[in-house]
Amino acid sequence: MYSLREGKLEDLPRVLELIKELAHYEKAPEQVTNTLDLMKEDGFGPNPVYGLYVCEKDSTGEIIGIAIYYYRYSTWKGKRLYLEDIVVTESERGNGAGKMLFDRVMAKCLESNCTGMMWQVLDWNEPAINFYKKYGATLEAGWLNAHLQDYEIKKLLGA
Repeated sequence: MYSLREGKLEDLPRVLELIKELAHYEKAPEQVTNTLDLMKEDGFGPNPVYGLYVCEKDSTGEIIGIAIYYYRYSTWKGKRLYLEDIVVTESERGNGAGKMLFDRVMAKCLESNCTGMMWQVLDWNEPAINFYKKYGATLEAGWLNAHLQDYEIKKLLGA
């Protein structure tokens, strides 16, 4: 029904569509400021900072799901794989594509000699929470996400 493979440069237009679909689902479509040019440079340029798997529907070859990951370093745990996002288009959810993607990312974690993997899930996203609970994942409370945008950093640093 589905096939998995590493993402290619020519997949990026569809990948960005799926990212925007996820942002809409998470009620934050205006938050997507990523572009195809940034994704090309950051994933397929001389110093890639993310990896990508795509899930295709066998009958059509259409990309219906993606998993984007990168590596981070934990002072407590060492090298970790960070799953940035798994996205499966709404019409294909519940048919096993998400499991295929998640399993592949777990395998990549082991192949890369990571000490584990981590990701975030919104506290209201019950379908995703239930999906991760099936794996026995630990869902931590008590951590707050913090961020600064590039324009905010420039202002703070007087740049």
